[in-house]
Amino acid sequence: MLSKSRKANGYQLVNKKVPYLFILPWIIGFLVFTLGPLIFSLIMSFFDWPITSSPTFVGIENYKTMFTNDPQFYKSLEITLKFAAVFVPLNLVIALILALLITQPLKGIKMFRTIFYLPAVVSGVAISIIWGWIFNSEYGILNYILSLIGIEGPQWLVDPKWAILTIVIASAWGVGTMMLIFYTDIKGIPQELYEAAAIDGAGLFRQFFSITIPCITPTILFNVITSVIAALQQLALVLLLTGGGPLKSTYFYGLYVYNNAFKHHELGYASANAWLMFIVILILTMVIFKSSSTWVFYENEVKRKGKKKK
Repeated sequence: MLSKSRKANGYQLVNKKVPYLFILPWIIGFLVFTLGPLIFSLIMSFFDWPITSSPTFVGIENYKTMFTNDPQFYKSLEITLKFAAVFVPLNLVIALILALLITQPLKGIKMFRTIFYLPAVVSGVAISIIWGWIFNSEYGILNYILSLIGIEGPQWLVDPKWAILTIVIASAWGVGTMMLIFYTDIKGIPQELYEAAAIDGAGLFRQFFSITIPCITPTILFNVITSVIAALQQLALVLLLTGGGPLKSTYFYGLYVYNNAFKHHELGYASANAWLMFIVILILTMVIFKSSSTWVFYENEVKRKGKKKK
């Protein structure tokens, strides 16, 4: 009997440890490639850390310089925030419209789902090359199409007034993932709600704003947060399409940090820049979460409130 109990305890111990063995590669990867570099970058932000010489501890001097003696810091942050103010709502609207389209029971709709999602899996380099051809002022297809209807297209990538708009349009090209998230949530809405609304005389627009939108508000919250983070970290398209020009009109904060680290070789200062952006993203995320209590609909909470009223 004693040996049987020992065997049983041994099996229980093994069963408890096996799940951790399966997730061990992820834990190691997280510690080595995410948490470790994150902590190391925080340490670097308190040093004058040039690539070619030894680091020197300077305390909070990097942060003081950033706020008091670097006008490009404020300009890059302003450009990035303006971009996010346009990028986030535009992406949400486009993704939601596409999600509504692919929920329609039409012939060949699976093919359109694939087409709409395909840009999301294309590399940023390839997308930059494609949009570089499209927006080229001399032989670009966009200006050619505009010329067919008698409109002289602008110099998209050369004119400071239009350059940031090109980044917004090119960035909106990859809404496939957000579209699928919306699509999955919309498909999960019970059809009985729409049938009851139709019987009561509600039209398509009324059903959309009274049923669809309230039911997918948790997904909207998730997509807003991820879009804000993506917008504030935008780098690849800017680096490859405009390089921050013309006249630094698209000198985004991500490019500012990148140049400080790898062009000016100021690793400590670039780390301080990156941590400042982390704080900005953290604050914006907290504000969005705080505001969500007024506009996000959770079905379980409503059910609990209904039971309390009864």
